[in-house]
Amino acid sequence: MADDPTTDPPDDATPDPPDAVDDVPTISCTRCGREWDLTYELDALVAGNQSVEQFALDHKRHTGHFPDDAATWLARCRHCPEGVERLSRRAARRWAEVHARHTRHSVAVSHGTDGEELLVEPGDWKASARAESDDDGRF
Repeated sequence: MADDPTTDPPDDATPDPPDAVDDVPTISCTRCGREWDLTYELDALVAGNQSVEQFALDHKRHTGHFPDDAATWLARCRHCPEGVERLSRRAARRWAEVHARHTRHSVAVSHGTDGEELLVEPGDWKASARAESDDDGRF
C-alpha cells in the first residue's frame, strides 16, 4: 500500500546527490544593499575556486565598485591622478611598474588597510623579473 503515510518516507528524507553543494558562498554589497549567492558563478560559469574573485571583478565592471570584503591592492601614482585597484598583488605591482617605466613617476602600492606601502620608482621594472623568482607573497 504505497499511499499509506506511515510507510512512505517523507519527501525531505531523500538523500542529497553526492555532488550537491550545501554551502554555496555568498557575497554582499552594502552600497547596493544586496546579497548574492554564487550558484551562477559555480554552475554556469564553472568558476570553481575562482568564483568569489570572478564575482568581485564582474561586480566592479558593472557597478564601478567592489563588493564588501573584497581585499584589493591599490596602486596610486604620486605625480598624477592615475591609479588602479586590483584583486591580486601581482596585477597592482605590474601596473605600477609599467606606469613608472612609461612616465618616470613614482607609484605607491598598498593592500587594504594594513598601512604598509611599497614605493615603485622609475627603473624598478628592471629588477622585477629577478624579484618574481624570489616572490614570498609580499609585494
